[in-house]
Amino acid sequence: MKALLLSGGSGTRLRPITHTSAKQLVPVANKPVLFYGLEAIAESGVTEVGIIVGDTAEEIRQAVGDGSAFGLHVTYLPQEAPLGLAHAVLTAREFLGDDDFVMYLGDNFIVGGITALVDAFRAERPDARILLTKVPNPTAFGVAELDPAGRVIGLEEKPARPKSELALVGVYLFTPAVHEAVRAIQPSARGELEITDAIQWLIDTGRDVRSTTISGYWKDTGNVTDMLEVNRSVLETLERRIDGTVDDDSEIIGRVRIEPGAKVTGSRIVGPVVVGADTVITDSYVGPFTSIAGDCRIEDSEIEYSIMLRDSSMSGVRRVEASLIGRNVEVTPAPRKPAAHRFVLGDHSKVQIAS
Repeated sequence: MKALLLSGGSGTRLRPITHTSAKQLVPVANKPVLFYGLEAIAESGVTEVGIIVGDTAEEIRQAVGDGSAFGLHVTYLPQEAPLGLAHAVLTAREFLGDDDFVMYLGDNFIVGGITALVDAFRAERPDARILLTKVPNPTAFGVAELDPAGRVIGLEEKPARPKSELALVGVYLFTPAVHEAVRAIQPSARGELEITDAIQWLIDTGRDVRSTTISGYWKDTGNVTDMLEVNRSVLETLERRIDGTVDDDSEIIGRVRIEPGAKVTGSRIVGPVVVGADTVITDSYVGPFTSIAGDCRIEDSEIEYSIMLRDSSMSGVRRVEASLIGRNVEVTPAPRKPAAHRFVLGDHSKVQIAS
């Protein structure tokens, strides 16, 4: 069995962060989202992984390498454009051969991994198995319709009038039967080859399509709100470890991980929090559910329920929360006189001002 990991999307909902970085490499608890998917695949016993890449291919290659760090063998599969999940299967045809495979969306996060799902598929070998979960906003997802016996009878991609609350989670398992399906369908109204249409073709032609509904934690980390929520969830499992330096005037409360080379002086940190290597925190407060990456500087400031990426700084700033701060960012107070705010903001930025 092989794995197909999709990492070619442009990440428009995470702009401006994704103007300069692949969305799958935005960190959760100081580890790229993509790495959680690779680890889940490795834990399931699958070792041959094809990664679909697009415009950010070189960045993905540099981060993942040959996959040996995860116990995997990785093959990179360039996709000409993000033309749909079924198109990704077409792109990977030669790599996949006649093997069964699990398709995993690289910006998805599933607590508990996929080992049980892969084991069940290997034992039963339906033509396809999809993963479902109830969501409050099904119009934003692929949606499945089940009959009274629980069999999958219909799928729609982002329907205006959903027939159920069951959204497709970004993990699919297929036998080689899916290759005939992706060749048989036509592009949707949005110009993409939809995997939902391919699975519907399997259903319509009498193939065995099964589903598993999960009640555990799943998130599509495609926007800032969900990214912060996933970060919170991962930090809930954090174990306390102090490898950096903390002076006697600082207070460390709860599950806090301070990585080697980090220095905390005259500050209060309330976990769960992770502080990256060589980061310096001085005379500041860092509140729960915050991830500070490596080589950052926080001075005379307060931050909580946020993610700060590498090489960024914050000085003299009161109460930053629910924020995603990119790389090489400087956050400072505005001058008191004249009372004014000054910004240098990228496209698609969002700013909230307390005034």
